[in-house]
Amino acid sequence: MDRYERILALHRSLKTARYPVPIKRLMEELACSRATLYRDIAFLRDALGAPIESEGEGSIRYDEKEAERFELPGLWLNSDELHALLAAHQLLDRTGQGVLSSALAPLKGRIESLLAQQAGGKRWPVERVRVIASGVRRRDELAFRLVASAVLERRQLEFDYLARSTNERTHRKVSPQRLTHYKDNWYLDAWDHEREGLRSFSVDRIQHAKLSDAAARDLADAELNQHLASSYGIFSGTPKGTATLVFSAKAARWVADEHWHSKQEGRFLPDGRYELKVPYSQSKELLMDVLRYGADAEVVAPEPLRQQARTLLQLALSNYER
Repeated sequence: MDRYERILALHRSLKTARYPVPIKRLMEELACSRATLYRDIAFLRDALGAPIESEGEGSIRYDEKEAERFELPGLWLNSDELHALLAAHQLLDRTGQGVLSSALAPLKGRIESLLAQQAGGKRWPVERVRVIASGVRRRDELAFRLVASAVLERRQLEFDYLARSTNERTHRKVSPQRLTHYKDNWYLDAWDHEREGLRSFSVDRIQHAKLSDAAARDLADAELNQHLASSYGIFSGTPKGTATLVFSAKAARWVADEHWHSKQEGRFLPDGRYELKVPYSQSKELLMDVLRYGADAEVVAPEPLRQQARTLLQLALSNYER
């Protein structure tokens, strides 16, 4: 641990401590000698203005009244946090296809500069962090920026929407609620004023977006979660049932570690197979994800969902029997 990281760790230890911290414990946490620790304490107190107080023999703490207000000047992050930030930038850069990269470029430059300072001028090989997007759909950068602005500035938004399911174009006036990144694509969750209900829109299908001066209608988080997060998939809605799925012992090694829904229930069966239960409202996306496991997955219940899966498999098989 270099001096930069020791100072940061010392500050965080004192900042979060409810009681005086023994010098011996700080030496162990920072892996340094007593003399080095005292030099760091002096620098933190005298150069950075930390409200350090001595408590009896061999303990220090931040002054109770000043502790909450004091923060280290500038941006203080340890190397692990800087690396995580850089990896997050790579993720946004690759999955956003340039939509966010220009806005984040100054932050990336600052992070790379801080990393270089800690590494003695050596460049970190950030290109070794790979993010491979799958199924990313092309989007209009201007439309994305207008949607994001409407969400953050809490303003109403008007746009034309070309639905994939019907290929029908409609004009919408909405109060944006959330911008959601789901399976490598962006969605706008919004209150549709004409239809008087919550809807989710694929951002790449939004055209001719225009910000309104009218304030957006705000919905409570509980209402948003009930409609948008209570069932499986991006277009969820209120749950209409619970799907019971069973996966082969081979597929179980993957499925058991996957997150399908916040309220999922899973268990291993005696024969090594894995049973998964998830709430759902619309079956289309759920069945698409189940059927990608092929013969290693079975829809057990409810019966209408099982029949839908059977029909889809029969239709798929008919393509190979011509």
